[in-house]
Amino acid sequence: MPPPVAFVLKGYPRLSETFIAQEILALERRGLDIRIVSLRHPTDPADHPVHREIEAPVDYLPEYLGDDWPRVLRAWRKARRLPGYPAARALWLRGLRRDRTRNRIRRFGQALVLAAELPAGIGRLHAHFLHTPASVARYAAAMRGLPWSCSAHAKDIWTTPAWDKAEKLADLDWLVTCTAVGREHLADLAPDPTRVMLAYHGLDLDRFPPPDPAAAGNAPAESAESHVTILSVGRAIEKKGYEDLLDALAALPAEMDWRFVHIGGGERLAALKARAAGLGIGGRIEWLGAQPQEAVLARYRTADLFVLASRIAADGDRDGLPNVLVEAQSQGLACIATRVSAIPELIRDGETGLLVPPGEPQTLAEGLARLIAQPELRARLGAAGRDRVTTAFSLEACLDPIAARFGLDRLEEPCASPSTHR
Repeated sequence: MPPPVAFVLKGYPRLSETFIAQEILALERRGLDIRIVSLRHPTDPADHPVHREIEAPVDYLPEYLGDDWPRVLRAWRKARRLPGYPAARALWLRGLRRDRTRNRIRRFGQALVLAAELPAGIGRLHAHFLHTPASVARYAAAMRGLPWSCSAHAKDIWTTPAWDKAEKLADLDWLVTCTAVGREHLADLAPDPTRVMLAYHGLDLDRFPPPDPAAAGNAPAESAESHVTILSVGRAIEKKGYEDLLDALAALPAEMDWRFVHIGGGERLAALKARAAGLGIGGRIEWLGAQPQEAVLARYRTADLFVLASRIAADGDRDGLPNVLVEAQSQGLACIATRVSAIPELIRDGETGLLVPPGEPQTLAEGLARLIAQPELRARLGAAGRDRVTTAFSLEACLDPIAARFGLDRLEEPCASPSTHR
């Protein structure tokens, strides 16, 4: 059995990062001894059932060094005596010369605490996200003389400077990312492309069993004029494209009877509500805010179709392969989304869902209108999407290559390999 691993996360637990929690739980069940180290305390009002099943202890580092400066000072006094401290300090100073920010200083301080307080026997550090968690893991690993690895996802890939990504890829043991487009980008920056591996997140199908065919929603409506519920799950941030979606909803034919349900928090939520009111569609929208997984699943099962209007943000941030699309398809929901990042790796246009260009509300409106007016199309795309998720995106199959990297046994053939998409 491999030695214990410390997982470095930006925040834990988080409602928007179920994919990380389900991976941790699945690795625990395969026998990996995990310690969770979080750079931030939780801010969400609730958690998911998966968080309550994870047994790993959680340690919170000082989010800001001034929050607990005596702890940071004690850590520095201990860490500076470690054999790897000079090398870690040199790494940090080299980065600081290129990125003179408080964030860079804070990450080194957090790494001091991590290195000084790391329990005996930890054999590896593993960071989730290639930006700040990877920086903390990298510095602490250097101090302790430990190997480190990383899981890269979306924003961290596309907004981290190329020099920073290249340096980390040169230092780490291996990296796994959840999209082929992300894997190709990072492999091009790595000194050894074989260090970068593709493994989709996959979905725990035990938590998302097939819906009851007799349940409301997911069934063909009696006519094109029947009430249709449109669902979207995602944070109200720029890359999710909710401004485009609201414009598309406002452009739907007046005679169509639809309701829109949004699940998710986010910094733009108030502005989106105001925009909906200004467009004259506020009365047709239900804003539910962030919700636990049980409530989200219930909404998947009572909706008629799912929409996500992802786009590339001004700072380059973009989705990877949004897990909400996999979840929605697991419930037989017809999905319409944009051709951004890895979304076409999941949805095959006209076969398992509909794809439209990002940033084109009128085109999105046309696709929505098709799905609203054609219940048979919704049923066909929903069934095909569910079949694809079941066969190609199960959690256990997608976890196999990651488990193997941690020294755990593989259960079955992986759902993707590094050579598949190069």
